Amino acid sequence: MLDDANVIKQRDPEGALAVAGAEYSQEEFDAMVWNGDNDGREIKNVVVGGMGGSALAALLLKAWLKSDINVPIEVLRSYDLPGYVNESTLFIASSYSGNTEETVSALEQAEVKGAQLGIIAASGKLIDEAGSDRIAHVQLPEKLQPRMAVIDNLRALVSLFINFGIIGKDKFNEIADAESWVKSESMKWISTVPTDQNYAKQLAHIAVGKTAVFYGGTLTAPIAYKWKISWNENAKNVAFWNEYSEFNHNEFIGWSSHPVEKPFAIFDLISNLEHPQILKRFEISDRLLSGLRPKATVINLAGETAIKQLLWGSILADFVSIYVAILNGVDPTPVNLIEKLKKELV
Repeated sequence: MLDDANVIKQRDPEGALAVAGAEYSQEEFDAMVWNGDNDGREIKNVVVGGMGGSALAALLLKAWLKSDINVPIEVLRSYDLPGYVNESTLFIASSYSGNTEETVSALEQAEVKGAQLGIIAASGKLIDEAGSDRIAHVQLPEKLQPRMAVIDNLRALVSLFINFGIIGKDKFNEIADAESWVKSESMKWISTVPTDQNYAKQLAHIAVGKTAVFYGGTLTAPIAYKWKISWNENAKNVAFWNEYSEFNHNEFIGWSSHPVEKPFAIFDLISNLEHPQILKRFEISDRLLSGLRPKATVINLAGETAIKQLLWGSILADFVSIYVAILNGVDPTPVNLIEKLKKELV
């Protein structure tokens, strides 16, 4: 089915696969406008407010640059700010639509508390609030579903971190430097590459008809979360995620009892850059759970650097989940229930 162009055209009418195939080009950043404003205050902590894919970009940045950032960073996925936010806090409001109510609420509170401010959005209330230069902001291009704009969002976040002196300018170029390699990897997963040569299609066949569970390590936890998001919104399936070594302190035991036949597809997202003990935990856990849960399918993230691995894993998540949607007979693009919920919340 996944090698039938007519089926793909029928079940992916809005071209989600084409969008996934062009995600690497977000690294070019051509459509973005960056207005910087930094009054020189010392920043002692950072809070990034965002939901879904907007929060994901902040989690990716934390995993990628954990050794380069010397201030604590909190990713806020709620309406209300933590009590410690003050004039020494950098608060970044991130929402692709610019209208996410949790993020707008948090920004209003950050203004009252006198925090340094940054905004990432394509349009909406947040861009109106930023004005032409009142608040440092990056305006994203209005062309994508938020979940498919993670690379745009990540680089926007890096821009603001540079503007406020939290990281060096060299980090801005690391994403762009990976573009040609990420492009060549992405082309291996497009619809015209047959299943026997297409890793994304092969993974979709493993997972279809089952509930997917994704596990990451210290570096790959946000990628496991990305796979869960893509599975929910593209494949229109429930999925779950967790991270090592937290998994071994609770969920590990949850797999050990009834029923023995469990309708799950387990995926371990592995990076060779992980702490050696994390890698041992993946291996030993799967062995000890043999016969108690389905054997994990190991996805070894490609790339010699952390940023390459994170980009590779993020884009692969979209390809695989879109192929699962096609196998499920659903259009991967619309998220109608989310839009309906937003309207009823007003």
